[in-house]
Amino acid sequence: MSMADQMQVYVRLPARILFEGPATRLVATAANGSFGILPNHIDFVTALVPSVLLVTPLDAPEQVFGIDEGLLLKKGHTVEIAVRRGVHGADLESLRETVGERFAGMEDEERASRAALSRLEADMVRRFATLRRPHHEQ
Repeated sequence: MSMADQMQVYVRLPARILFEGPATRLVATAANGSFGILPNHIDFVTALVPSVLLVTPLDAPEQVFGIDEGLLLKKGHTVEIAVRRGVHGADLESLRETVGERFAGMEDEERASRAALSRLEADMVRRFATLRRPHHEQ
């Protein structure tokens, strides 16, 4: 692998790309702690935990992201990050507020979805139970 002064970074959500561009440095957090990646870092894969992700673009100020759990893959001069949820913040203070608002709303939606799914499953079980009964009991 050739020496490089930048790497291509992609931060992907399930439905869209949160960040894409050349970067000179990245700081992320795995279960065993925070780590940094420079363009010539060794290739690896790791699971990310909910945390702050810092990306230093080539010619721009450091970008701050609040991320949920996900995966990071470093291969060559490309870093691919896939997370369930993530938000961009102007700085750490605004990020704290944004994460609190967005993730709390998402958790409420997930709870409502799980409740609806549970009701649907219970209804299916009741319907299957009536199919198994002999006709004279119905």
